[in-house]
Amino acid sequence: MKKTVMGIATGGKIGLTESGKTVVRTLDRISFSVSPRERIGLIGHNGAGKSTLLRVLSRVYTPTSGSIVIDGDIGSLIDISLGIDGEATGIENIFLRAALLGIPKKKVLQELDSIIEFSELGDFIKLPVRTYSTGMHLRLAFAVSTMINPSILLMDEWLSVGDKSFQQKAERRLNELIERSNILVIASHSKELIERCCTRVLWLEHGSIKMDGPAEEVCAAYF
Repeated sequence: MKKTVMGIATGGKIGLTESGKTVVRTLDRISFSVSPRERIGLIGHNGAGKSTLLRVLSRVYTPTSGSIVIDGDIGSLIDISLGIDGEATGIENIFLRAALLGIPKKKVLQELDSIIEFSELGDFIKLPVRTYSTGMHLRLAFAVSTMINPSILLMDEWLSVGDKSFQQKAERRLNELIERSNILVIASHSKELIERCCTRVLWLEHGSIKMDGPAEEVCAAYF
């Protein structure tokens, strides 16, 4: 009962198979194409399918029907702390996280000093990450994750890490990364962010595209 009500109120369609297994249809008849240099914003209520669509685009999820064609390498900032090991030192985690992102070890060695400097961790970089505060942990994860240089960049909300001075530095780095990317796809609940960063917006509702058009037009209708 609860699942059915939640499904009606927010996102995907929930049903049962003949064997009694719960099946959630999170995306339904999604169809769109993206041109070079487009900045796509995904909006919609919680459960509308935004994060699922990002995971399909990043190849974490495989569509159960239909097809997806991706031309270009993908960089994902959906979970910047993925692969961080609390028992390993900051330096060891730089190599671990970079390996998960597909960044060659040679490039990490070339940029190691600048990553450490950017993270502002000082001598803590030699200590296990479990000794870090939440802010230190995020600064390390952010510094490594933004080493990527993909043609297609996927983001789930804007990344805000550290204190005010670090946030300004992080925002500059993030804007540079976005500018280097050919295509951006970002999910957000922020009207101001979507209008500032995106040229086009997909409004998702119950796993389908309700509206697809210029950022200002779709934001005006949704918000």
